[in-house]
Amino acid sequence: MYGIFLKRLKEADLDIHAIEVFHNGETVLHHTAGEDIRFPVYSVTKSVTSAAFSLACDDGLLSAEVPLAEFLDTPYGPMMTEDFKKLPFARFLTMTAGKYPFRPDGEDWLSMILSLDTDYSDTGFHYSNIPAYLVGAAAENAVGGDLKSYLEKRLFEPLGIPAISCRTSPEGHFYGATGMELTVHEFALLGRLYLQKGEWHGDRIINEKAVIEAVTPHVETGAGDCYGYFFRVAEDHFTFSGKWGQRCLVYPDEGLVIACLSHQPERSDELCRLLESCAEEICRQLSQQ
Repeated sequence: MYGIFLKRLKEADLDIHAIEVFHNGETVLHHTAGEDIRFPVYSVTKSVTSAAFSLACDDGLLSAEVPLAEFLDTPYGPMMTEDFKKLPFARFLTMTAGKYPFRPDGEDWLSMILSLDTDYSDTGFHYSNIPAYLVGAAAENAVGGDLKSYLEKRLFEPLGIPAISCRTSPEGHFYGATGMELTVHEFALLGRLYLQKGEWHGDRIINEKAVIEAVTPHVETGAGDCYGYFFRVAEDHFTFSGKWGQRCLVYPDEGLVIACLSHQPERSDELCRLLESCAEEICRQLSQQ
């Protein structure tokens, strides 16, 4: 049944780095096209930043309703407008905090972002790396230190994932939008944690309520799906999503996780449709058993 992924990928002549499928407590498919090594996962980093936010909430340091501006570096206070100061974390986590350029740039990202003429009354969905960067920078200040170390201690080490690599901004903050690398198995482990609503081998890593909130639809994207807290959310599944076909699809009702690493700049949409089609076919077969 699970070999359908490899069959369809071959038929479509779509190359991938690796794929792993987990179902009802066991890994049922693990395939690599070469060495089983880490590859860039791009915007999957945003979902990891969501996890960092949830963990900080568990520690009583943050909440979705608290203004994000309260946790940005103090010297930037004079640059913040009154409207920006009112924006809660939830607006950034759902990409509804105004329309930004796609990514920050320059030698001081916070100055660049705060100098933009942004309409903060715009509550539509606008995808950008900037909201995730702001959440990462604010969360770093909330936890009182390096967010990479915080994530390694609170998230990755309990999952058995070794030290991670990640990017930082020119001013030294964790870049919460992109820059991580994972193996396909490490990627699948993150999916499994969220499948299990934050529980891992009997231990609680992330509060169940926080996991549910993160993968609940909060806004329509205009692309046929919804957005949670840095997660793509569809009717029957949610996704850790990278730009060139890095996907971890989680189907809670079926206990199914599909993690795929690829590099498909031209055919990533086709690859993602293929993965979802295969997953839907497996779900249909499982429902008939």
